[in-house]
Amino acid sequence: MPGWRASAAGTLVNGGFESGTTGWSTYGAGGAAYVEAGGRSGGNRLSHWSSSAYKVETYQHLTGLANGTYTLTAWIRSSGGQNSAYIALKSATGEQRTDLPPTPNGTWIRLVTSVAVTDGTVTVRLCSAANAGNWANFDDVTLTPGSTGLQILGADVSSLKKNEDCGAVYRNASGASADALAVLAGAGMDHARLRVWVDPADGYCDRTRTLAMAKRVKAAGLELLVDFHYSDTWTDPGAQTVPAAWAGHSYAQLKKDVYDHTYDVLRALKAQGTTADMVQIGNELNGGMLWPTGSTSNWAQLAGLLTAGADAAKAVSAGTRVALHLANGGDNSLYRTWFDKAVSYGVPFDVIGLSFYGYWHGALSDLQANLDDLAARHGKPLYVAETAYPFTLDGDDTWENVIDLQSELVPGYAATEAGQAAWFRDLLNVVEAVPNGLGLGAYWWDATWTAAAGNGWDPADPSTGNAWENQALFDYNGAPTDAQAWFRHR
Repeated sequence: MPGWRASAAGTLVNGGFESGTTGWSTYGAGGAAYVEAGGRSGGNRLSHWSSSAYKVETYQHLTGLANGTYTLTAWIRSSGGQNSAYIALKSATGEQRTDLPPTPNGTWIRLVTSVAVTDGTVTVRLCSAANAGNWANFDDVTLTPGSTGLQILGADVSSLKKNEDCGAVYRNASGASADALAVLAGAGMDHARLRVWVDPADGYCDRTRTLAMAKRVKAAGLELLVDFHYSDTWTDPGAQTVPAAWAGHSYAQLKKDVYDHTYDVLRALKAQGTTADMVQIGNELNGGMLWPTGSTSNWAQLAGLLTAGADAAKAVSAGTRVALHLANGGDNSLYRTWFDKAVSYGVPFDVIGLSFYGYWHGALSDLQANLDDLAARHGKPLYVAETAYPFTLDGDDTWENVIDLQSELVPGYAATEAGQAAWFRDLLNVVEAVPNGLGLGAYWWDATWTAAAGNGWDPADPSTGNAWENQALFDYNGAPTDAQAWFRHR
């Protein structure tokens, strides 16, 4: 590349493009890279666009840096549809890239990437290989000492045992039958999430089977998140049903129930050598838990129930992190109100969990804004406890899938293996960009729940089907989908 390193300076300059392209160099289709009005901050932004297909790179080559790890931060907008579009840092140790997500609503998203510098030099790259009419905007580009990365690249595998018992077969990339946990771990997954119900109708996800699954999780070298639902069946923003064994119990008795159940399960896990690394006290608690006693209409009682669960977890293992988890991860008003209340009532927690499904919960920019606000407001680590996306709109059984129409998809993400992989990649990139390293990572929800007769939505009714199989991380032949590759995101 003649002239590729024509620009050299000790620090990155003109990251806001207020001085045009001063300090920056261009490689490729020069006319496709230009500065125009309309920056995220200040007056200008860098744009990549052309009426014909193009490849262009805007870059700065920096010298004289102290050796160490550096982080590139850039705010971007993008049409999507490019063959590739990314920000990158290139050094003697290699290159690290972060791909641009599509932002069809025109909002800005902050991205980061980091690389080790060993010879005092690094190149900052803003790159597009695009089709006619594709565009990307860049602004507020900075290079600072420090590193980025994710601690959690996980999946919920709660349905795995029942699926296996119902005849599901999983395969590795070579097509041979394989243990799904081994396939996921081999792809880079490092955490697994297991839900716990009190007395489910089908016996799955109860104490006994959770203990057995925890042994498999730990044997696969994975860390364990235990997700307490405090119910005999699904809990979410629309349902928080008291377990049958606890029906009619007073508030005081329910606090004891929560403590005893949490302690019993976690103590048994510890006794068998599979101590939980993190615990969710409740699942998608937008409206509280154990309704009506623990509804958010009575925060004093909700706080008492949550504290009982947290205290039990810490009594078993002080090192187990306690998480509180809501749905609707793009709704900052919900999270502000809910967690401000939790703090005001003294509820102990270490981590904040969010469910974020793009077809329900808003744009990735909404997730980022909420994560940023929570990080600044509470200073605690955050993770996406649930996400997923379809790799097809077709079903593998006769039960209607949750997402099965083109109109339900997130703009810019096709219902293909590539689209599913891009969703996981872009969500992880947003979590990684949370300031001060407070973005821990994400879990793919029920990654192994493929269509197996007998393992349907209702644990009390084996005739029900699976409405989720097109969002699993295994295809209809049991082979891993392309999205599993992003478990290697570091």
